Amino acid sequence: MQRTSTEGPDYFHKVVDCQWACPAHTPVPEYIRLIADGRYSDAYMVNWKSNVFPGILGRTCDRPCEPACRRGRVEDEPVAICRLKRVAADNKGDISARLPSVAAPNGKSVALVGAGPAAMTVARDLAPLGYKVVVYDREAKSGGMIRSQIPRFRLPEEVIDEETGYIEGLGLEMRLGQSVDSLKALLDEGHDAVFIGTGAPRGRDLDLPGRQEAAANIHIGIDWLSNVSFGHIDKIGRRVIVLGGGNTAMDCCRTSRRLGGEDVKVIVRSGFDEMKASPWEKEDALHEDIPILNFLVPKEFTHKDGKLTGVLFEEVEAVYDEKGRRKLLPTGNPDKHFECDDVLVAVGQENAFPWIERDLGLAFDEWDMPKVDPVTFQSTRPGVFFGGDAAFGPKNIIWAVAQGHEAAISIDKWCQGKDVAERPAPMTTLISQKMGIHEWSYDNDISNDRRHVVPMRDKAEALKDIRVEVELGFDDRLGFAEAQRCLNCDVQTVFAEPLCIECDACVDICPTDCITFTDNGEEEDLRARLKAPALNVEQAIMVSDALKTGRVMVKDEDVCLHCGLCAERCPTGAWDMQRFTLEMSHANDVGGGACQAR
Repeated sequence: MQRTSTEGPDYFHKVVDCQWACPAHTPVPEYIRLIADGRYSDAYMVNWKSNVFPGILGRTCDRPCEPACRRGRVEDEPVAICRLKRVAADNKGDISARLPSVAAPNGKSVALVGAGPAAMTVARDLAPLGYKVVVYDREAKSGGMIRSQIPRFRLPEEVIDEETGYIEGLGLEMRLGQSVDSLKALLDEGHDAVFIGTGAPRGRDLDLPGRQEAAANIHIGIDWLSNVSFGHIDKIGRRVIVLGGGNTAMDCCRTSRRLGGEDVKVIVRSGFDEMKASPWEKEDALHEDIPILNFLVPKEFTHKDGKLTGVLFEEVEAVYDEKGRRKLLPTGNPDKHFECDDVLVAVGQENAFPWIERDLGLAFDEWDMPKVDPVTFQSTRPGVFFGGDAAFGPKNIIWAVAQGHEAAISIDKWCQGKDVAERPAPMTTLISQKMGIHEWSYDNDISNDRRHVVPMRDKAEALKDIRVEVELGFDDRLGFAEAQRCLNCDVQTVFAEPLCIECDACVDICPTDCITFTDNGEEEDLRARLKAPALNVEQAIMVSDALKTGRVMVKDEDVCLHCGLCAERCPTGAWDMQRFTLEMSHANDVGGGACQAR
């Protein structure tokens, strides 16, 4: 193998697996260290710059960072990254003075359709640059699906108000309670650019026998959740069936329990492990005594005298062909009938753009989705951009935020007459953490604690009130203990070949056997010959230049603890611990003005 090139931004970025996995590339180890140091406001601002909604995401994020966490490779559970984000939000001080200052008007106007996470991220990036940002939303308050579809027992309304308020306070023109019924009419208003972040507002229905006859008690999940959130619905029948296996289904069943549902079931066509709901969402539903029944496909809504009586299901099983492709085939067992008073249909969401005329030069694909460039987020009509669920279908809030940042860069470039396809590179630094021969500027003592459990409100109390938050969050003590589990993966082990005398002291002291001095070879062969074979081919191995003996140093990045013992033991300083910082570029970095959080 050739010497590993660590000069570009991606190599060490990929070693910080949590940050690499996060769509917004939040510098996770950095804010966790700040939390451990009790610097909650600083930790909050690190989050606010990249993921914009720390308090919201600290409760609701889909946590792509956690499966990537290196701690999960050396023991069972990753660091509770998401809930530590909430620790920063819950314990911060007044951060209003640290928000960006707003530049003088630059004469450009940008219309944002929808006030959800994608559009509000665009606003957060563009408003400080002097843009006139006009936000349209049919609801009376901003937040989009954050406010309408996430139950209050998971996300208190005051948290939404606070974090959307920080953005609205940047001088936006909020036209709330005002629908956009025509894109052509909006374009005729003379805006320099338009961003569409209307989400995926239409829930899928099931066209089954009995659907029309029993319609009064069959509800579309996302619409029903919205009506609950806005106070239009405050009760449901005693027996409830929720159809679907995603996070919306979990919110529907848990909400039903709080509105009078005593016998609530979730019924899914797939297996339990294949459900789209996050594992913790399923755990929370089961904890609240909600059974999840799998491999049952709905066939008919049964009814009598115009009233729903239940749902008939066909039992299926998963059968795999020789290529591993799955089919759900009938078992031949008798159909199952479950009685119920109400059904909530949560089998998916779709986009709906009836307000976009089809003669504006904006192309749609065969699924009636706009054709959007996945890098620039510009549609086929220049100056019209999409992001979040409206661009590529339903995902989590953090994806919408990441796309909002990228769309804001494109909008800024478009308004400045620049090429939107030229993307600014992230900013990186690599700085030694050496404070002495055996002393570092960070705490490299590895905590032996297992993952700490987030305290929960007593179940009986939680089920009494739909607005009582279930998760209580970490207090200072538990937050500090969980933060200590972080392995500081952004503090990199950097190797200098000219200083190495091949004494193998680093090999002897390494607790995970991730360092090997050996003859070079092809990657597959080399991975197999290491002291501990490097089996995760998704993670790069570090290979040095040839050393004096002709051997090379090979380090398996996959299981390195970043403990610094190799650097402490090395007699010549060939190993050093250097903190890698990557800061993603936002619109405020590429033109139109200066906007940095103070």
